[in-house]
Amino acid sequence: MYVYDAIDQRLVEERVSQFRDQTRRYLAGELTDDEFRPLRLQNGLYVERHAPMLRVAIPYGLLASRQLRQLAHIARAYDRGYGHFSTRQNIQFNWPRLEDAPEILGELAGVQMHAIQTSGSCIRNVTTDHFAGVAPDEIVDSFLWCELVRQWSACNPEFAYLPRKFKIAVNGAAADRAATYVHDIGLQALRGLDGAAGFRVIVGGGMGRTPVIGEAIREFLPWRHLLTYLEAILRVYNRHGRRDNKYKARIKILLKAIGPAAFRDRVEAEWACLRDGPGTLNEDDVQRIDARFARPQYEALQDLRLPAAGAFGAWQRRNVHPHKQPGYAAVTLSLKKTGVPPGDVTAEQMDALADLAERYSFGELRVSHEQNLIFADVRQADLHALWLRLRALGFATPNIGLLTNIIACPGGDYCSLANAKSIPVAEAIQRRFDALDDLHDIGELDLNISGCINSCGHHHVGHIGILGVDKQGAEWYQVTIGGNQGLTRPGAPAALGEVIGPAFARDDVPDVIERLIEIYLAARESEHERFVDTVWRVGIEPFKEGVYGRAHQERATERRQLAAA
Repeated sequence: MYVYDAIDQRLVEERVSQFRDQTRRYLAGELTDDEFRPLRLQNGLYVERHAPMLRVAIPYGLLASRQLRQLAHIARAYDRGYGHFSTRQNIQFNWPRLEDAPEILGELAGVQMHAIQTSGSCIRNVTTDHFAGVAPDEIVDSFLWCELVRQWSACNPEFAYLPRKFKIAVNGAAADRAATYVHDIGLQALRGLDGAAGFRVIVGGGMGRTPVIGEAIREFLPWRHLLTYLEAILRVYNRHGRRDNKYKARIKILLKAIGPAAFRDRVEAEWACLRDGPGTLNEDDVQRIDARFARPQYEALQDLRLPAAGAFGAWQRRNVHPHKQPGYAAVTLSLKKTGVPPGDVTAEQMDALADLAERYSFGELRVSHEQNLIFADVRQADLHALWLRLRALGFATPNIGLLTNIIACPGGDYCSLANAKSIPVAEAIQRRFDALDDLHDIGELDLNISGCINSCGHHHVGHIGILGVDKQGAEWYQVTIGGNQGLTRPGAPAALGEVIGPAFARDDVPDVIERLIEIYLAARESEHERFVDTVWRVGIEPFKEGVYGRAHQERATERRQLAAA
């Protein structure tokens, strides 16, 4: 866990003081809405459908138990008793009062937390692999590099008013668990011929209105040049990115307009002025940051053979993951129990999880971009005891990697931008596929739901993606198949899903998903071929025909009539 130094603490405290005065002036009528908007956004405060929403930064998804307890307190004292973990590895509070926002930020500063740059046209929270530091396939510990990027980008005046929001992901392992190809900048750790660490630099990825898979503009960047090269990219974007149309202002639009080669040339020319300058990293810089991380003190243990049968065995197979330290395991806490909005956790649950983190995982936990929580350092001998406690709290659903582990944005229940609701659709699908035996037969499948084209639910890279659309004031849902977040296994690169056809009414969506699964099960070559692999092999036409065929339409109509009766 990174521990603030005096400079870090002063920065967040001064920001609280500034925003307290800005909010006071706004409430007194001394600042207009237009003047206050950029100030509140860069402190994480939105105005949503029903109330303000405060987005709190969890840098690279890493939380200490004391911080989780503070979040629980904020949920009780200033909200409605819960928080929502998002796909940016942050937490959102959906019901705070505007006048309370400075008080909340002040309480966050007391536990080394903030909401700086969680919104606005700036560099947002840097995200990474939720198994950083413990994964057996790790190349570098990405937390260290994320923290360097965070310190470089936080309150950097040169990049405070970019053409549009900017997202960076760092992946330190062989498998891409950070979705680097769908970020404005993705950094994939590599080792050079001499064994030294470096990064493949991927630029121009993103989802939203114009989904794009990023382009690698540098195959190997030595680690010491990381910040100067990022600065060169940001300067090119800041200078040439469009500001006349926010829908065409992302770096992916600039890259497409001038082409990857021309963009690379501009970056290299800019970097020539920065390379080996003051921003170049050295060993002292890296060691200074590394020394501020409190590392777990592992015991000398041996790996255990754990029971594979029964409910505990099912949970172990899906939710327990390998650890590079013998005798330890990483555990995913599923926030996808049927009937609970994906990513939501109550204040009471947060307090209980803080207790469990201290008992079983060195007082730390992580947030994944899949909207789950992780205890990264659990002794294998403690897994059964932990499972019993998690099951009592509702966090032991053995569905990680399966269809009901749905990623979903808050949608039309909260967000003012949403065209349709996401949460009821997620619940309806979960209820349809609630039988664990059926889920395990289906196998690995990522299902993502977004309530609007901004793609906060990452529907473009779901094996099945669902997008809420508006049709003459009614909620409809467009379905895509064949998306993939990144190279999580050989032969499975990042990919965008294809639309299978016209949108569906909300009540039809579970039937559509069921039909897609039926087609997949009939077409797969073996039980080891995933849904997305089958789609890539046979194409979308068999799925399209099966979903839109007359027989299926008649069956869906009959089901609706029976339900109405």
